[in-house]
Amino acid sequence: MENPLLDEPVIITDMRNLRILFTCVLLLFFGVSNAQKIGVVDTEYILGMMPQYKEAEARLNAQIDTWQNELQSLQSEYEKKRSAFENEKVLLVGDQLKLREKEVMDLEKNIKTTTSLRFGATGEITKLRTNLVQPFQDQIWNAIKTMSEKNGLGIVLDKSNNVNVIFLQKRFDYTDKVLDILLKGTEKKEKTNSKK
Repeated sequence: MENPLLDEPVIITDMRNLRILFTCVLLLFFGVSNAQKIGVVDTEYILGMMPQYKEAEARLNAQIDTWQNELQSLQSEYEKKRSAFENEKVLLVGDQLKLREKEVMDLEKNIKTTTSLRFGATGEITKLRTNLVQPFQDQIWNAIKTMSEKNGLGIVLDKSNNVNVIFLQKRFDYTDKVLDILLKGTEKKEKTNSKK
């Protein structure tokens, strides 16, 4: 008698279950082979502790605030024109009606376009944020690589990237060591720049 469970592949549709399964397999695999040493870092915490990143993020947030204020002004202007048009629509005839209606529609279209170009999924903010973070992520990656080589780590997990770390002893959290490497590198650059 055949087992129907073995005839069809098992498909895991729930991403949470897939992550848990992946984490269990990973821990089982590395639990069996004691040759590998695992460490954990928190890259979001590291980013938040980097002064250059904070400054760049503050500049980006100021630009976002400016764009939001511009958009609110456009929205306010649109609301006024639309309201005035609705109130005066019965008094307008022919070309006047078409012209005013076109003004309102153009303003609405401008708001939608501006919103999409700046705040959309592929908008300017997303691109600016990506460009902002990339150099810092590269620095963090290099520091993690240096730290993992110094400490003989085979695997380094990032607990800020949806890796479910249920329990972590402090001795396996290498976040502060990575941060020390980054901050020492920053201090050296600042000293070099001040000597010039």
